[in-house]
Amino acid sequence: MSQINLNSVGVVVLAAGKGTRLNCVDRPKVMLEIGGKPIVSYIVNTLEKIGFNKEQIILVVGFKKEIVEDYFGDKVTFVEQTELLGTAHAAFTGIKKLPENIENVLVLAGDDSAFYTAETLEKFISNHIFGENKLSLLTAKVENPFQLGRIVRHENGDVEIVEKEYLTEKQENINEISTGTFCFDRYWYENMFPTMPKLRKLGEYGLPTALAMVRNVKEKYSIIILDNPQEWFGINTLEQLEQAKDKISKV
Repeated sequence: MSQINLNSVGVVVLAAGKGTRLNCVDRPKVMLEIGGKPIVSYIVNTLEKIGFNKEQIILVVGFKKEIVEDYFGDKVTFVEQTELLGTAHAAFTGIKKLPENIENVLVLAGDDSAFYTAETLEKFISNHIFGENKLSLLTAKVENPFQLGRIVRHENGDVEIVEKEYLTEKQENINEISTGTFCFDRYWYENMFPTMPKLRKLGEYGLPTALAMVRNVKEKYSIIILDNPQEWFGINTLEQLEQAKDKISKV
């Protein structure tokens, strides 16, 4: 990533979730272990490999936050999401904690980013900055998109994320999904978020809404398909946790 100024880029890792479907009672979801280490530790290691320092890596914590804080110590910066108001709110909470010189922000989830390579993230950030986008989204084409939001590409060139709760029968056949990994122009996001509406059915602020908002104001955005869809791996069930353990053993 030598052509871009790494010093002006920050990263927000969403790590506040409880992991109800995984029966997490004694630790946050991101601290479940694969390969003998917490899920979220893999992405933190990758970010350090890229060259980010502790001021540039923000972990948004919530449920059982002290377990995350004890594990990472002073390797990263922490901010607590005291009210669980959704992913867009968590991202906003993290972005506000970044140093003032940060102009662009990579936002990703701590529970599905363990397999991202440094090369993939560097390329994604570079495309975002060189494209002068307000928002960039990483998508993936997967074999089984069940239970995931879909990327709907319209004939006029517009792209939207349709959450699984709102999919039509036809849209359920789409296999391109949102990874939930975004790059944002920091100032655009900070100014946009206070005007963001809540998701109707969930009553919280979701990152997919940011795509609708950048589209509505006709600012530049980019949708980038992951070269290797295997790099994104969502862990939402005990079965997926076992699959991730198997996957990490082969890396």
